[in-house]
Amino acid sequence: MASPLYSSFFLCATISLFCTFAKATQPPGLILTIVNNCPFTIYPAIQPNAGHPVLEKGGFALQTLTHRSFPAPTAHWSGRIWARTGCTYSNGQFYCATGDCGHRIECNGLGGATPTTLAQFSLHHGGEKDLSSYEVSLVDGFNLPMTVTPHEGKGVCPVVGCRANLLATCPNELQLRSPPGNGPVVGCKSGCEAFGTDELCCRNHYNSPQTCKASSYSEFFKQACPATFTYAHDRPSLMHDCSSPRELKVIFCH
Repeated sequence: MASPLYSSFFLCATISLFCTFAKATQPPGLILTIVNNCPFTIYPAIQPNAGHPVLEKGGFALQTLTHRSFPAPTAHWSGRIWARTGCTYSNGQFYCATGDCGHRIECNGLGGATPTTLAQFSLHHGGEKDLSSYEVSLVDGFNLPMTVTPHEGKGVCPVVGCRANLLATCPNELQLRSPPGNGPVVGCKSGCEAFGTDELCCRNHYNSPQTCKASSYSEFFKQACPATFTYAHDRPSLMHDCSSPRELKVIFCH
């Protein structure tokens, strides 16, 4: 009969071997990658939805023609990613012309000032459900071309977003300039931000799919970038699902 010590050793070795095998056979985690193809430094920002962790401290600098990759949390995570532009740091103060999050480099869960192009995610992976949903939204306006590109997913996993530079064609009444007045156009506001009416903002009486309709301003964005959300109750089919992607890339400028 084997000694108790030998039996314990054998049991521990078996458990260790099983755990190593299980770890080796688990599917790799989902990677989020942010790519800066713009000819200038941007400051990507990440804001989780309520109850989800802040990733990468919520923001960082990303130089031109570089990228940054990091693992998505296991199980479930949802939130949004955008880029801050026209950022300066002087006299101990950090400020961005678009997307600013409380004058700090690391947003730590804070949202950004509009107008910004947004990528929105709802990620499920690492368990029985492995499905990533993503969209690009111009509901809060536009500041940079952006696409979401999935890699190694199963089924139909489209590239979505807005490749056009809408700053060049933005209507005068929607333009955000920095400095104000005579500076270059750095953002293109939504009709809601520019005029603040209930109808354009889909508030109060207009806060339903039946009463919240496209406007001439949302149509400007839609015509240039049809695979994006352009007003609050835009078609829900624009949220795309991808089964078991290995990586989701948020690419700024093309």
